[in-house]
Parts: sequence; C-alpha cells; structure tokens
Amino acid sequence: MKINKNIIKELTDYLNEFNLTEIEYTEKDTKIKVSKSITSTNQNQIISATSSPLINETKKQKASGTLITSPIIGTAYHAPEPGAKKFVEIGKKIKKGDTIMIIEAMKTMNHVPSTAEGVVKEICVEDGQPVEFGQTILILE
Repeated sequence: MKINKNIIKELTDYLNEFNLTEIEYTEKDTKIKVSKSITSTNQNQIISATSSPLINETKKQKASGTLITSPIIGTAYHAPEPGAKKFVEIGKKIKKGDTIMIIEAMKTMNHVPSTAEGVVKEICVEDGQPVEFGQTILILE
C-alpha cells in the first residue's frame, strides 16, 4: 500500500491553519489520522488566559457594598425568557427575597432570591454567562 504524502502534508497544513490538534481523512479503504500534541508553551498560554477572569473576580469581590453570591453552579440569566424585562437593573431598589436572576443547572431554572435589600450597584455577570458556586453575581449599596 502506497500512502500519498501530499494528503498528509495537506492535513498537517489544516492542523496549523485552523489550530486543530487532530484531523482524520477517510477514502474507500484508506484512513489517515494526523494529530499533534499540545506543547508546554501553549499550556502556559491557556493557564494565563484562564487566570485573568479570576483576577477580575477578586477585584470585584473587594468592591464596597453587600455582595450577593451564586448559590449553585450553572448559567446565569437576567430575565425569565429571552427579550423579557430583566429582574434587576443598576440603580433599582430591591428587597430581601426578590428574584435577582435565574441560574440554569441541569435543565432546571432556579430563581435566585436576594439575600439582602438595597440598591443595585453592579451586576457582576453577563446574561448567559456560566457561574460558579460562591461567585459574586450582584453588588448592592
């Protein structure tokens, strides 16, 4: 069986062009799989990219005011459905127990109540953004 080196070169070029780690090509009885490993340089870049949001989160937690944190891991939504009115806006006065956000976890929509009352100073998560347990989602004055 003779392997067409041009196909391997093309597949390798695609790996580099589209920043892939693996690509597979099948034609009749021939199957060619080209892959590359992640170098330590790329791993350092990944670590620094993921540590940036953590630094921003730490700065937000040092902000003055009452912090309201996420009670669960999931995806945060500002409104009950797309296009609907948001639960809270910056400058709006809220009472303890008011729904401030919905966090979707395992296909279940969980209403997050405010643990304090005050005026919304900052909304710390974007609509549709994943949140972690204990992450600051809202700051009240």
